[in-house]
Amino acid sequence: MSDNNQTNTKGIGFFEKYLTIWVILCMGIGIAISLWLPAIPQFLGRFEYYSVSIPVAILIWLMIYPMMLKVDFASIRNVRKNPKGLVVTWTVNWLIKPFTMFGIAYLFFFVIFKAIIPPELAKDYLAGAILLGAAPCTAMVFVWSHLTKGNPAHTLVQVATNDLIILPAFAPIVGLLFLLGGITIKGIGVPWATLFLSVVLFVVIPLVAGWLSRRLITAKRGAEYFEKKFIPKFNNITVIGLLLTLVIIFSFQGATIVAQPTDILLIAVPLIIQTVLIFFAAYLWARRWKLPHNIAAPGAMIGASNFFELAVAVAISVFGLSSPAALTTIVGVLVEVPLMLALVRFANRTRHWFPTPALETKPTDKPEELT
Repeated sequence: MSDNNQTNTKGIGFFEKYLTIWVILCMGIGIAISLWLPAIPQFLGRFEYYSVSIPVAILIWLMIYPMMLKVDFASIRNVRKNPKGLVVTWTVNWLIKPFTMFGIAYLFFFVIFKAIIPPELAKDYLAGAILLGAAPCTAMVFVWSHLTKGNPAHTLVQVATNDLIILPAFAPIVGLLFLLGGITIKGIGVPWATLFLSVVLFVVIPLVAGWLSRRLITAKRGAEYFEKKFIPKFNNITVIGLLLTLVIIFSFQGATIVAQPTDILLIAVPLIIQTVLIFFAAYLWARRWKLPHNIAAPGAMIGASNFFELAVAVAISVFGLSSPAALTTIVGVLVEVPLMLALVRFANRTRHWFPTPALETKPTDKPEELT
């Protein structure tokens, strides 16, 4: 083990060291709640607006807030001086990801799983996969960036520009891929309410909260206190928020998992392959361009994960709540967090692949090394 890795792992607590175990336990707890305490997810399900779960949104907000604390707003203007990270993100998200999702899903649903999945059902599954592929992540990127020590200002710009591209690009790309897949519908519309609410909840509110916190606390206690004392207080909040989010998500879908395990497994296979493929496409491209790790890792994560609130909302509005297409988008939600945590761990262990920026300072808080 290198000295750098020894430094990164030094001081890792019991909680962080065995995070994989806690993830599995929380998934199991969520399924158990769904089966034996269904009143809990039923109650939480009442607090949903335009396909956005408010309980999950609150937990995501808690996960994002620590990342926003690290944003030095004066440094945002510096992002344009090195736009290569944005070029990688934009290209992979919009010129590669939707089409590889279509190709991989079509291969599995219509060819490899042909003897198992009837053609009409395969078409519905393909529709759900297309919706996921055309909706790169918004909210959770901040979490993955936090866990990989990403550049906060650059991550913020990546997410903001991604949200702007979604507006004109989502519907035409989905419509084209539906046409190629022989999926006939009246039309694809962007659920503006879902998109607007997601941006407000997952970007605007934590961004304003982070800016106010930095401004007020720095003015009162000084920059050194803010960087070295205040920000580290929230290290465990991100991990705790992740685990509680898993409990809620799996409590919402536990009954479906138990009732349709084979279908979920079949759907999950191409989604997992797609996620890993897109991660490595962006990650290795960033390495080839010699981008720093704190830009490469978040850039790879934004395309690998999905804006599942948008995908689920469109699937429900176009195909119906109980449709196979909606089920596919839900499977995307179920596999995302555990899989992305594995990719976070990989990214942290390959930090040495990337150059260290000359002006990059050593993080003041302990690394979120996932083992």
